[in-house]
Amino acid sequence: MSDDRLTADTPKAASSETAASPESNERPRRGVKSYVLRAGRMTAAQTRGLEEVWPRLGLRVADGRQDLEALFGRRAPCVVEIGFGMGASLIEQAERHPETDFIGVEVHAPGVGKLLDEADKRGLTNLRVYREDALEVLSQCLPEASLEGVQLFFPDPWPKKKHHKRRIVQPAFVALVRSRLRPGGWLHMATDWEAYAEHMAEVLSEAPGLRNTAPEGHYVPRPAFRPLTKFETRGEKLGHGVWDLIYERVEG
Repeated sequence: MSDDRLTADTPKAASSETAASPESNERPRRGVKSYVLRAGRMTAAQTRGLEEVWPRLGLRVADGRQDLEALFGRRAPCVVEIGFGMGASLIEQAERHPETDFIGVEVHAPGVGKLLDEADKRGLTNLRVYREDALEVLSQCLPEASLEGVQLFFPDPWPKKKHHKRRIVQPAFVALVRSRLRPGGWLHMATDWEAYAEHMAEVLSEAPGLRNTAPEGHYVPRPAFRPLTKFETRGEKLGHGVWDLIYERVEG
């Protein structure tokens, strides 16, 4: 989620809970979604992004399995960010790391439009965007063992206990992500809800083939490559914590 975060009840991570087998080409079964589509006003820039830039940088699940080297016209590490919100963090990373290719996944139309408009204005060629469910993108479009990393920053914590099943971080999601990471690739999550951080750590501790990179405990300091968002800065001034978790794919 970007610095333009909405309320805790406005989820941004694009995914439904139930996935197909990570090694399967079947479409994921529709389960409980971790997001709710809400109407939002579109600015002129956001509309321009969706109408003028989308044909160049936009991707669809219907396009099928991607050849990442052909998609970007080169062989380079590829990082996927799920639920990029309004896109400020992803834009900054793509601009700061031209040697890496990025794919953003988001269901919120204003956020997708804003990111596309900004990417075009900055002349970024290492960024593509899906406006789709993240589980469908991972299972249907991204090859196995193809990704350098997957990022999940500030997903909706669904704080009420009855809504915990809507949280995107579930065993099936983690298994699917692992199958798309290359050996040595990483899953990086960040949240400002301590209870959700604990949930993430619990799920990941049970996941085979992923190693916690924290030298001790569950969490790592915010790495320099994750941009500090305006939302996060405001939270720090109010004494709010942020928890980063980075897990690496290992064999076995």
